[in-house]
Amino acid sequence: MEKIQKERFDQIFSNWGGHRILVLGDLMLDEYLWGNVSRISPEAPVPVVEIMKESVKLGGAANVALNVKTLGDEPLLAGIIGNDRNGEKMMEALKEVPIQSEGIFIDHSRMTTIKTRVIAHNQQVVRADRENTEEISEKLGEEIVGFVKKKIREIDGLIISDYGKGMISYKLLSLLIELCQRNSVFVAVDPKETHFMNYKQVSLITPNHHEAGFAYGKRIKDENTLEEVGWGLLDKLKVEALLITRGEKGMSLFEANRTLTHFPTRAKRVFDVTGAGDTVISAFTCAVAAGANYQESALISNHAAGIVVGEIGTAQVNKEELMSDLRNFIDSNSSIPKSPP
Repeated sequence: MEKIQKERFDQIFSNWGGHRILVLGDLMLDEYLWGNVSRISPEAPVPVVEIMKESVKLGGAANVALNVKTLGDEPLLAGIIGNDRNGEKMMEALKEVPIQSEGIFIDHSRMTTIKTRVIAHNQQVVRADRENTEEISEKLGEEIVGFVKKKIREIDGLIISDYGKGMISYKLLSLLIELCQRNSVFVAVDPKETHFMNYKQVSLITPNHHEAGFAYGKRIKDENTLEEVGWGLLDKLKVEALLITRGEKGMSLFEANRTLTHFPTRAKRVFDVTGAGDTVISAFTCAVAAGANYQESALISNHAAGIVVGEIGTAQVNKEELMSDLRNFIDSNSSIPKSPP
């Protein structure tokens, strides 16, 4: 067990906030239709949901940016939207927060991605997606890279949020990773499993255990296969760290210095895991920007995820909530667990 001094966390959080984090990836809206079920449809064996209210939230990379903003840092958002009403809704929602949208470009050939979830009695009944997943044009890719080049000396970290909707291509990744390496910028990737081998030499990748197993070609079913997959991916990709999120089993951090650290879940209740991965990568990157090492950043992001899964829909945690949760943990434990849960 490695001891954590309270003074160390005070030091991290005293430096927390105000850093500029560039978030680049697939932008989308999360639409929620909230209602009640009192009968089954006579047309098919499905529930009839009486819709009581509707809401729209930022999703995908836009939700990552919102997490960064809520945690106290300043996100710069880059991505693609369509020339449609949902694209307008996206820009309106960003303006309300506010989140800088200078890096958002319009693709007239595609629709803005929107995921519609029907929620009844605090449970998701169905989800309907409207999207275009074709790869963006070379011209738009060049505009995105140009934007990043313009901002590279201003940022303290880059988060790449890859949902496989066409924004993240191999060429774009190659250019961005090289650019960040030249400028010593921390790069964290929330991966799409089919793009895994494109993320070589980034700072951090944060797959869940299903994505990691798929990418390596072996299902994670116990501690032995977890280690085989984790070390195998770390070596193949030559990344500084790999953080595998494992649901109710917490998360495991593999580092290039051959250190493996396990973090038991901090969730007290789980209502909805939607957006939990966004919270993990946001909190980890904000922690690194504040001066935390990778183990400390993983611990902080684990606590952040434990808070948001107790909410329904995409949710965020703020700095004060996170500090309070961590203080309680430090007072009762004061350690990072190093043995498997």
